[in-house]
Amino acid sequence: MTAVSDTPSTASTVDGVWEALRTVRDPELDTDVVSLDFVASCSVSDDGVAHVRLRLPTYFCAPNFAFLMVADAWDAVSQVPGLSDVDVELLDHFASEAINSGVAARAGFVTSMAGSDVGEAVDELHDLRRSFTERAMLAGTDLVVRPLVRAGTTPEELVTMTLRDAPPSDDLPRLRARRRELGIPAGDDAPLVVDAVGRAVGIDDLPLHLRKARSYQVGVDANTSICRGQLAARYGL
Repeated sequence: MTAVSDTPSTASTVDGVWEALRTVRDPELDTDVVSLDFVASCSVSDDGVAHVRLRLPTYFCAPNFAFLMVADAWDAVSQVPGLSDVDVELLDHFASEAINSGVAARAGFVTSMAGSDVGEAVDELHDLRRSFTERAMLAGTDLVVRPLVRAGTTPEELVTMTLRDAPPSDDLPRLRARRRELGIPAGDDAPLVVDAVGRAVGIDDLPLHLRKARSYQVGVDANTSICRGQLAARYGL
């Protein structure tokens, strides 16, 4: 790898690459790859090439998730001004070669995996991405609504509330962002509690909806803890 320049412009570009990587999420954990410590290294060479190396908690992490993260990292870093090229690779994974070559060639997951035995039955990734974004939205609903319930907000009040009525928190902007990704209204006047297609949840369906939202958030927390532990054990972090 070409040596990294210490010039201020290069340092600024490296910072831009790191910020770009913070927009790349693990689709299951709904957390960015930088916070998860999935970025093994990040540098920019003298000739303006961004070199990013990603790592995952286990050798057998699902290849469809891995492909999404590598492809999203390539797309995000490619938008950083001042780069001449982007080089993103996944390390230490059983499908690394196929994923890396497929992303570099801008091939889809199915094309990249052609002829390989990855044990997956996923034909297209956009459906998978939407499914996990829907789960992330539900988990975000739990984080925003649960404090209201604890404060004594009644079900009758919840079903009439809008996003404007939700108390400020770090979770509210993320909930709005996931709704926008799904094409669901996320403005102040939009209903606070909606289903996966944006319909307001009624009083009869609210208890089951909130239980499902809570179960997704519990699952995200548990899986995040497991992944962090596995990654730390694998790489001695």
